[in-house]
Amino acid sequence: MRKKGFTLIETLIAMMILAGALIVLGNSWSGSLNSIRKSRLVSTMSLLLQRKMTEMELKYKDRPTSEIPEEDEGDFGEDYPEYTWKLESREITLPDMSSALTARDGGATEQEIMIVKKIQETIEKAVKEMRITVLYRRPGDSEEKPPYKHSLTTYMVEYLDGGGITP
Repeated sequence: MRKKGFTLIETLIAMMILAGALIVLGNSWSGSLNSIRKSRLVSTMSLLLQRKMTEMELKYKDRPTSEIPEEDEGDFGEDYPEYTWKLESREITLPDMSSALTARDGGATEQEIMIVKKIQETIEKAVKEMRITVLYRRPGDSEEKPPYKHSLTTYMVEYLDGGGITP
């Protein structure tokens, strides 16, 4: 008479199938966890970047563009110790637009060239590029490893009537 039950081979095959399923499930869960961490990092960096850009826009809103420093940097305090920020600004340089006038049929008059150059000078004096970068360095990362970075650029405009600048 044959006894009912599982043989050793059937039990081993069932255990191998279960182990394979657990490995696949574990890898899937690990990948999801990494995606969540990366999403949280990108979201935090974006919010800090937006916050710092708004701070800088408000800080220099009613001031001439010459008061915006070429470089500045700092951190976000105890709330975000792994995050830092960096400000870089520069005056913009426009290409020589008078050459486009002289290239057309009939060329350009001296008055047209003078007007274009005056407009170009005015724009270059009134507009300044401002870039904010948020950097994240994981705790324990070496200095050789580059930090994660996100940047945002805006152009600050100083109106001719002396009313300050506007992003």
